[in-house]
Amino acid sequence: MSKEELVILDCWVSPFCMRVKIALSEKGLEYEARAEDLFGGKSDLLLNSNPIYKKVPVFLHNAKPLCESTIIVNYIDETWSSPPLLPPCSYGRAQARFWADFIDKKVFDAGGNIWRSKGEAPVEAKREFIEILKQLEEALGDKDFFSGDTFGFVDIIAIPLTSWFYAIEKLGNFKVEDECPIFSAWMKRCLKRESVAKVLPDPEKVYEFVIMFRKMQGIE
Repeated sequence: MSKEELVILDCWVSPFCMRVKIALSEKGLEYEARAEDLFGGKSDLLLNSNPIYKKVPVFLHNAKPLCESTIIVNYIDETWSSPPLLPPCSYGRAQARFWADFIDKKVFDAGGNIWRSKGEAPVEAKREFIEILKQLEEALGDKDFFSGDTFGFVDIIAIPLTSWFYAIEKLGNFKVEDECPIFSAWMKRCLKRESVAKVLPDPEKVYEFVIMFRKMQGIE
C-alpha cells in the first residue's frame, strides 16, 4: 500500500474521475477522493491546481497537481509500475495510446449529441454513436480486453464512459446490447472486476443526473 499522499479532486458522476480511481485501485493504492461542488462553487484548491481548464479530475501526488484523466492514468502507470497497465512492447503501447486517444475524442461527445438533443434524438446522432462502438468492437475482436487477456490501459479509459450509456439508451430509445453485442459483453466482463464495480455509479442515478442537467441547460 502507498504511504504517499494521493488525493483526487472528484465528482461522482464524472467518467473521467472514475478512470483515475480505477487505475489507482488496479495498482492497489490508497487515495482520498474529495468531492467538488461543480455547480455551487469550485474549491480554491481545484481552481489553483487546474487554472487552465478548472475541471476535475485533478490528481495530487504529494500536493503536486496533475490534470486530464488520460495523462493522469499514464502517470500512475509510470510511477507505480506493478501491475503494468500498458503492454510490454513499444508497438503495443503505441496501439493502446491510439485507441485511448480515439475514445477520448469520440465516445463522450457522440453520446452527448444524443442526451443533449431536444425532443427525439436525431437518427444521425444515434448512427454515429453506434458506429463508434462498432469500430471499438473491431479493435476488441475476439479478445477479452483491448490488450488481450488482461484488463489494462484502454479498458480503464473506456469503461467509465459506459456508466452514461443507460441514460443515452433511454433518451435515444435504443439498446447498446442489441446494436453492439461484442462491446456489451466486454462491458459485462469489466464490471466483474472489483476496481470497476466499486467505482462506477448506479446507471439510474446517472440518468437522474442527466435529466437534472438537461433541465438546468433548458433542454427539457
